[in-house]
Amino acid sequence: MIKSTIVIPNFNGMQYIQTCLESLYSGTTKEIAVIVVDNASTDGSMELVRDQFPQVKLVVNQTNTGFSHAVNQGIRLSNTPYVILLNNDTQADLSFVHELEKVMDNDNRKRLFSASAKLISLYDKEKIDDAGDYYCALGWAFARGKGKSATHYDRDCDIFAACAGAAIYRRELLEENQVGLFDEEHFAYFEDIDLGYRAKIFGYRNRFAANSIVYHAGSATSGSRYNAFKTRLASRNSVYLIYKNMPVLQILLNLPLLITGFLIKMLFFTRRGMGREYITGLWKGIELSVGPAGRRHRQRFEKKRIRNYVLIQFELWRNLFRLFA
Repeated sequence: MIKSTIVIPNFNGMQYIQTCLESLYSGTTKEIAVIVVDNASTDGSMELVRDQFPQVKLVVNQTNTGFSHAVNQGIRLSNTPYVILLNNDTQADLSFVHELEKVMDNDNRKRLFSASAKLISLYDKEKIDDAGDYYCALGWAFARGKGKSATHYDRDCDIFAACAGAAIYRRELLEENQVGLFDEEHFAYFEDIDLGYRAKIFGYRNRFAANSIVYHAGSATSGSRYNAFKTRLASRNSVYLIYKNMPVLQILLNLPLLITGFLIKMLFFTRRGMGREYITGLWKGIELSVGPAGRRHRQRFEKKRIRNYVLIQFELWRNLFRLFA
């Protein structure tokens, strides 16, 4: 029985996509379904997938619709208990799929929404790229363990959200009447934090699967860790994320820290010559939030979930200490 559908969004991934797919099909889990969603690639990577991997279901978009829309297309085409999202610039370890499925299978109460693999740098295999994502009261999302020794992250633990670059999700909870799909207003960046946040509002958990390993090149689509496109989009989405998931009282409670966080980021990007892009992104985030799309996607506060909001708030504070530790 096939337990997982693996969805890979692709945009001009010629340098990586073949190795990515070969690593999946050479893994220990042979019964997998793979969907590649191509966002109008022009480098021949779409043709490579079509010609060399006929077993892959290929979805071809005429324009670049963004990460969130692409993975939603793949999720909607899946009918397996789990959906695994995987970036095209990755190489999966032999037991990558098996270890993710095992973590989900062991959750008998089905309160686990997602599990994040251990992403190790493709170019420095001694270092962590992402061991699950945290989100803190400064309005910052950050990758757990980034740049640190990979040997130090060998135990499963709860995290704020799974990194969608290599993560498994319980498909039934991605239904519209449950936690829901990725918010396509994000286009890219923070969409996985937003989804993990929503899952926590509904009372579900997100987990780090230490034994599921994938090697990640990083920034293959955007071109670099810091660039104008990424800066504008990430700053926009950081505002939108707060607006749509925090009730008004929670925003007011966190406001001093949030303002501090945005000011620090503004100085950071100004020193790198991208201050204007960051400020433009913040303004676009405000426009998105107060516009019809933002209001439509805003999470409706329900008293029955107040315990979940309280637990999230304590986690936002606790993650401040994790950030600076």
